[in-house]
Formats: sequence, C-alpha cells, structure tokens
Amino acid sequence: MQKQEQTFTKYERARILGARALQIAMNAPLLIKISKDDLERIKFNALKIAEIELDSGALPISVKKPFPQKKEEALKRIKEAQVSDDKVEEMEAEEEKEIVKEGEIMELATPDDEVEPEAEAEDAGED
Repeated sequence: MQKQEQTFTKYERARILGARALQIAMNAPLLIKISKDDLERIKFNALKIAEIELDSGALPISVKKPFPQKKEEALKRIKEAQVSDDKVEEMEAEEEKEIVKEGEIMELATPDDEVEPEAEAEDAGED
C-alpha cells in the first residue's frame, strides 16, 4: 500500500469534522489547548472546535480511498505553509504590475483599424 499526500476532499473533510464534532459534543477531551476566551468567542461550538483541531493537524486521521483493481491508498494530510498578509499583498501588487504591462501590449481595436482599404475590397470581388 502506497502512501499519497493530498488534501482531503470536501466530503472527506465534512465526514471527519462531523465525527469529531460529535465526539466533542459528548464531552470527549480536546486534542489541542484552546483558551477560555477563544472558546467563548466561538460560543463553545463543537463543529468550530473540530475544525480548529483538523486545521492544526492535531487529529490523528488517515483516509483510505479504494481504487480500481482492488488497490487502496492511504491519504496523509499535507501541512500547508502559512503566508503572512504582507507577503500576500506584495504578491498581489506584483501580479497587478504584470497585468498592467500586458494591458499596454493588448489594446482595444478602434473602428479605424477594422476598415479595409477600398482597393483590396474591389480586387477580392472581381475574382
């Protein structure tokens, strides 16, 4: 069995969150430390707590996906790098500069550009 690293599909994520939220609602211990203020802010919502646990990588879970020819592969969660807001703004600014540069190359056609010379139009009609 080969291990493959992928993100969970929205259906797998929903099933994992639902199962963990049910456990939390039945007074299961939390897998991560959440401050009292944060718990009050999310109003002790079991689903939100489960989502925080899943996003932090604290849930020990693997998903087996059946494939044709009776092969199964276990998925392992990928930890995504957190990008700061400043870095995101810099990347967006660079993309906007590139778009502006490309916009100068691609101009809108004017009606004068679409008019064919009359001599070419007459020659085409005679053949």
